[in-house]
Amino acid sequence: MKNAKFAKESVTVITELVLPNDTNPLNNLMGGRLLHWMDIATAIAAQRHCKRIVVTACVNNVAFERPIPMGSIVTLEAKVSRAFSSSIEVFVDVWMEDRTSGKKSHCNQAIYTFVAVDQLGSPIHVPEVIPESEEEKARYDGALRRRQLSLILAGKMKPDDATELKALFIPKE
Repeated sequence: MKNAKFAKESVTVITELVLPNDTNPLNNLMGGRLLHWMDIATAIAAQRHCKRIVVTACVNNVAFERPIPMGSIVTLEAKVSRAFSSSIEVFVDVWMEDRTSGKKSHCNQAIYTFVAVDQLGSPIHVPEVIPESEEEKARYDGALRRRQLSLILAGKMKPDDATELKALFIPKE
């Protein structure tokens, strides 16, 4: 595991304040603005992991669980969950802090995939990730299934070759 890194080494935390220009007519944070903030936080985490330029390859999943009202303090925590040969999967959890009570609640989550590139834009090798906590291990294990599903949907992998996905549906003998 030469050059492998612990998942906690690539954590990025960003805090934003939801201002009027960030909101929709309902005075809630616009989804596009949140996607922008998440893309920045996850890109920084991926770049910290590999110490190279990274480009967004895919937004694998976004869950807008709760609206975020104007005036809220938003904290985004991005953490690398797994690295493959040149790609890096990053989870981002979004927390909303009520400005009067200070209470924090989880309100959104997303999974981004980045590709590390050289100066010419060609993919390059990235270090592996070593998960430690139970959450890190669960996200690490799930990353291969998410990757296989993405490759199948993109037509880059045959469903029969998706061993991790098949294992979910075919009982072991």
